[in-house]
Amino acid sequence: MKKVLAIILGGGAGTRLYPLTKLRAKPAVPIAGKYRLIDIPVSNCINSEIYKIYVLTQFNSASLNRHIARAYSFSGFTEGFVEVLAAQQTAENPNWFQGTADAVRQYLWLMQEWDVDEYLILSGDHLYRMDYRQFVERHRETGADITLSVLPIDEKRASDFGLLKIDDKGRVMSFSEKPKGDALKEMQVDTTTLGLSPEQAKKSPYIASMGIYVFNRDVMVKLLEEAPDRTDFGKEIIPASAKDYNVQAYLFNDYWEDIGTIEAFYEANLALTKQPHPDFSFYDEKAPIYTRARYLPPTKLLDCQVTESMIGEGCILKECRIDHSVLGVRSRVEARCHIEDSLVMGSDFYEPFAERQSGLQKGGVPLGIGSDTTIRRAIIDKNARIGRHVQIINKDRVEEANREDDGFYIRSGIVVVLKNAVIADRTVI
Repeated sequence: MKKVLAIILGGGAGTRLYPLTKLRAKPAVPIAGKYRLIDIPVSNCINSEIYKIYVLTQFNSASLNRHIARAYSFSGFTEGFVEVLAAQQTAENPNWFQGTADAVRQYLWLMQEWDVDEYLILSGDHLYRMDYRQFVERHRETGADITLSVLPIDEKRASDFGLLKIDDKGRVMSFSEKPKGDALKEMQVDTTTLGLSPEQAKKSPYIASMGIYVFNRDVMVKLLEEAPDRTDFGKEIIPASAKDYNVQAYLFNDYWEDIGTIEAFYEANLALTKQPHPDFSFYDEKAPIYTRARYLPPTKLLDCQVTESMIGEGCILKECRIDHSVLGVRSRVEARCHIEDSLVMGSDFYEPFAERQSGLQKGGVPLGIGSDTTIRRAIIDKNARIGRHVQIINKDRVEEANREDDGFYIRSGIVVVLKNAVIADRTVI
């Protein structure tokens, strides 16, 4: 794998994940109480012995830079690195990244300096565990110019993805990007050719691209330089290359979730609490998910009732009830609170005891969740200050709302409290 360079696409402005992307790049969004989205593809690379990793981003990349610098430093005896490449304007190219392919094109000069045979293109907002060694081996065995990682999918979700048709040797014959109606029906295939049983094939008659690709070095350089107007891999570069190049499909038949929307992100986090076996587990010793070491103390629980939940390290919970929720590092929950079906991201720092007390005496709101508060079906972003006797329950069952001045949004019926927001005592949302 020394001859493979990984390129992780950090995504655009992350509008579908807003307001979680208001102050951070999409790959820097926290997940599972202690990780960030970028940790998933980077850890998959490290576990697959791929140590040359670039992360391309152009929005709010400060916290992403900080996280990567603190989490991933390889020894001086290897060529390994994880480096963020932010969009920049140059004399040759005065524009920002116009799409996934354009982002790679603008940094092609840097990538060509490495003596590698393949470029592995990954996405920064997927939750999955994959051994890229098998993916690259398949690419080499079939003599492919480009290999796409694909998964069988059912009709309900099919129109959200780029779909493809393959021949009996796995070669990709045609593409259709997010088809609807009759165009969708035309993309049905017999997925038993991918090794599915007849029953599985009946349930999942479509083949979806995961947005994960292996390119031969020379092929990618040629495709990007020949057509500077093509700015996206999935929509333009790959569909246009199927006719002239050997484009192969590689089946990935395991858990994979695109967490690009608030609802998908919320559901993926809460699914981690499922008993006894969640669809995705962070408890795999052979392929761990790495993140920044924080050296926090253990979590302290004082007379609490906790069911089906994950709680990060360094939390302080007093006489509260936590049901089917994920609490991030340094979360603080005061007495008689009830948190249910929620994701609390925690804090970046501890507020000293004296500061908390004086803040309370002056009518302020300390860091964390105040006493006698109820939170249900919500995402509480980092460093939020939730007062006492607050109810975050979406009592009017609103589906969508933009209340930035009040410190929250509602997306798909999920209340999202902004990072650093202050919710005053006795507020009802």
